[in-house]
Amino acid sequence: MSQQAPLSSVNDFVVRFANVNGSGSASANELFARAVLRHGVPVSPRNIFPSNIQGLPTWYEVRVTEAGYLGARGGGTDLMVAMNPQTWDKDVAGIVPGGYLFYDSTKPMPSTKFRDDITVIGVPLTAITNSTYSDPRQRQLFKNIIYLGALSALLDMDPKLIEQLIGEQYKGKEKLLSSNVHALHLGRDWALQNLKCPIGLRIRKADKVGDRIFIEGNNAAALGAVYGGATVCAWYPITPSSSLAEAFTSHCKKLRHDPETGQAKYAIVQAEDELASIGMVVGASWNGARAFTTTSGPGVSLMTEFIGLSYFAEIPAVIMNVQRAGPSTGMPTRTQQCDLIACAYASHGDTKHVLLFPEDPAEAFEFAAVAFDLAERLQTTIFLMLDLDIGMNQRLCRPLKWDDAKQYDRGKVMTAEMLEEGRDFGRYLDVDGDGIPFRTYPGTHPTEGSYFTRGTSRDRYARYSEEGAVYADNVQRLLRKFQTAQDMVPRPLQANAAKPTKYGVIYFGSTAPAMDEAIGLLESRGHHLDRLRIRAFPFHSSVASFIAEHDFVYVVEQNRDAQLRQLIVNENGIDPVRLVPILHYDGTPITARFIADQIGNHQDHIKVTPLRKAVS
Repeated sequence: MSQQAPLSSVNDFVVRFANVNGSGSASANELFARAVLRHGVPVSPRNIFPSNIQGLPTWYEVRVTEAGYLGARGGGTDLMVAMNPQTWDKDVAGIVPGGYLFYDSTKPMPSTKFRDDITVIGVPLTAITNSTYSDPRQRQLFKNIIYLGALSALLDMDPKLIEQLIGEQYKGKEKLLSSNVHALHLGRDWALQNLKCPIGLRIRKADKVGDRIFIEGNNAAALGAVYGGATVCAWYPITPSSSLAEAFTSHCKKLRHDPETGQAKYAIVQAEDELASIGMVVGASWNGARAFTTTSGPGVSLMTEFIGLSYFAEIPAVIMNVQRAGPSTGMPTRTQQCDLIACAYASHGDTKHVLLFPEDPAEAFEFAAVAFDLAERLQTTIFLMLDLDIGMNQRLCRPLKWDDAKQYDRGKVMTAEMLEEGRDFGRYLDVDGDGIPFRTYPGTHPTEGSYFTRGTSRDRYARYSEEGAVYADNVQRLLRKFQTAQDMVPRPLQANAAKPTKYGVIYFGSTAPAMDEAIGLLESRGHHLDRLRIRAFPFHSSVASFIAEHDFVYVVEQNRDAQLRQLIVNENGIDPVRLVPILHYDGTPITARFIADQIGNHQDHIKVTPLRKAVS
């Protein structure tokens, strides 16, 4: 018996499933998350999985949050569904005092394996499955649905809503549908007959989801590429970006075939390596296609030579980087925001690249689409900086929207008519001061508008030159073009505190949900912060203005070396003392509690008034 009062909470708790990778638990765990959504209650799930295929531990954490907080909560688990003996001790230790432990009680466990400050709930899952099913694979798969059924009783969930989801999943497959519903009720009925139901944690129907959708960032970005006009994807498999290319393939099969002939209007190539994939992208883009690759940090490292070519020869390209923990192989299935410096200055020599920082799948969709416009307007590589937390986890977000009247912006393209008119065509000639020259597509005109594309130095008319002044003129123009990009990329979003304050906070990307919640936690401690979410690099002038308006600005990011802070200091000449780094880099998503503790403790320290020595 627990010596501490069991937790009691409605629509506000964390459930963590501990399973073995490859056991078929993923679909059941996701079904649980979707079932909570069907009750009208927001959830924020996160899949924590190993980098091998089968056999190692995997966890699936579901934050049930009627308040709508979509960041990881941190601080332990309220209900642990412990299905993996390998991680038992760690899983039990992670339960908060007063929490609940759900486990398979078919085989007796020694009392030393439990804690006296939690409530233990045993269900003989293996015994139930063995008495019902003879096929070993069925036993494993339906065991997952049986524990879902037991949880539905313990948490007071409406089984009809779960049945609806099963019906949608197995529509047209009546045998699978009925067998899964049967397994669901095996677990639910056993729990109702043998356990005290419900427990202190409960799901109560609400209306807090609204019109939001539930989608992975990689899927949304892939759809954004389709709507953004991409017709070529060249890629090489790497975690956690592979699902983006796979989703693009799936979307193209539905949306990119001629309705009359059935002919595919796209090309997807799984290349032999990352270097080949970015080479194909640059070649396709040079020829007028909208092309992209998807990769992660190790892939970017291999692509830098072609990225430099794209920058210097001024060829559009889009790279969707789903960041993971590095360096080297690092932790392939853990999240970080650790590729900012590598991407911002990718390649040798003086280079600067445009980076886009979406906060969720909705912005991943929008920024993926706009990346192709930017690539062609600026004639350079554009990085869409996702990360594993956004890319491979399903997230509630506003519906994806698209204006069917939108026209793609191909940038400065000199046409045959313009050439016939006698327009002066210099491939690297800046005609209006924005640093962006005109380009032509191959075959534009039989005699005019051609040029030699090279990665070596050349003059304004693409003629080879090693003259220092010519080289300096060209790279200075490239810098002018980068400055022009400041007003093209998505601008930062600022939100001011309810009270005037001398302190601010800057953040970006997947840190946003945790930051939104952390602001409330900080306000409860009497700390008020203006905040600025950066959405792109190069930085808009409002970033420097925001910093100038505050005594101290916290820069919150998920890497060890404060890479965003470095970029701000380097690009704006800011005194680094005024930028206080708040860094989280253990591979898990940053939490509101972590941010609030780090900033709150610093605020408490700087607000302490030192005692003055008494005047004798």
